[in-house]
Amino acid sequence: MTDALTRIYVDADACPVKDEIYKVAERHGLPVSIVAGGFIRVPQHPLIERIAAGSGMDAADDWIAERAKAGDIVITADIPLASRCVKAGATVIAPNGKPFTEESIGMTLAVRNLMTDLRSSGEITGGPRGFTPRDRSTFLSALDSAIRRIARGRAAST
Repeated sequence: MTDALTRIYVDADACPVKDEIYKVAERHGLPVSIVAGGFIRVPQHPLIERIAAGSGMDAADDWIAERAKAGDIVITADIPLASRCVKAGATVIAPNGKPFTEESIGMTLAVRNLMTDLRSSGEITGGPRGFTPRDRSTFLSALDSAIRRIARGRAAST
């Protein structure tokens, strides 16, 4: 069991791996905050809390970014939110299992901004590829590894 100071924050509006997060969190005894702009259905479980952050443009992102800290895990595909949480010291993982790190977040933001510009100018009309079973498997592995790494870090510092 991992120290209860670790919390998993989920940017839930378009998260395709919520069920997987619930299972992993229960196995490790970790609390989970499911954060969305409005109401979202979550299982009735003492470790899972539902947060309706409000309908503002970035209300859910702001709620998560204000709370995420070192030792926490944030699940999001939102690159600006990932950047804010990485800067706060949190471990950040995309739903496809891709980690966002201090080393990668700058380039990831730059590519995102370039793609946004290209889409708005009509140069590119497609979006990201679809979510696959392999992405789900990669995510599960990344989440489990992150939890173990944080637990080892906490154990070493005590």
